[in-house]
Amino acid sequence: MNATILIIEDEASIRTVARAYLEQAGFRVLLADNGPEGVELARRERPDLVILDLNLPGMDGMEVAARLRQESDVFIIMLTARSEESDRVAGLRIGADDYVIKPFSPRELVARIEAILRRRRSASPMIDATLRFAHLRIDPERREVHVGDQAIDLTATEFDVLLALARRHGRVLSREQILDLVWGDNFYGTDRVVDVYVGQVRRKLEAVAGVPLIQTVRGVGYKFIDAVV
Repeated sequence: MNATILIIEDEASIRTVARAYLEQAGFRVLLADNGPEGVELARRERPDLVILDLNLPGMDGMEVAARLRQESDVFIIMLTARSEESDRVAGLRIGADDYVIKPFSPRELVARIEAILRRRRSASPMIDATLRFAHLRIDPERREVHVGDQAIDLTATEFDVLLALARRHGRVLSREQILDLVWGDNFYGTDRVVDVYVGQVRRKLEAVAGVPLIQTVRGVGYKFIDAVV
């Protein structure tokens, strides 16, 4: 079955155009014009990706994203007219995987969706052995992370960022390298997204492990520093 895309957007013209381009690209498309309806539709239909407007009636996009993240690791693209970096960063911190600023090219939107979904299909099948470190255990096949017996709740993109760093233990990866490994060649944003996601992963790991496991190398990038066992 083709991937299912849920569009949660209150502007009818945007829904119509986006739906036409996505259906032409072979996707199954679901529509909601307000926050509560979008959350309910996501729970019922389990879409592969959600296109989510920030300014929604009934429940704004930030709250919708937070609710979706509590229940699943569905991919989320935030759709917004806001150009301020703080709004984009806030969306990424809640758990969005990408953002598109209105007005946008429908073809670009389709390209971004295809790039995100390719990450899921090509999620490193060649290396699925569990990675074991002094504090952390990462199971790529099950996409699970544990500190001892405690599971760490990571979004799909957070897990991909951690896995990219952990598989290159001790090596410094630049922001551009992390973008290429996690988001691929079709990423349209800035490398600021890497800082946001690495920061989220680092905080979640430290909250449970009690020690820093990802180190910032100033002016270069990041490296995973937990000891191999």
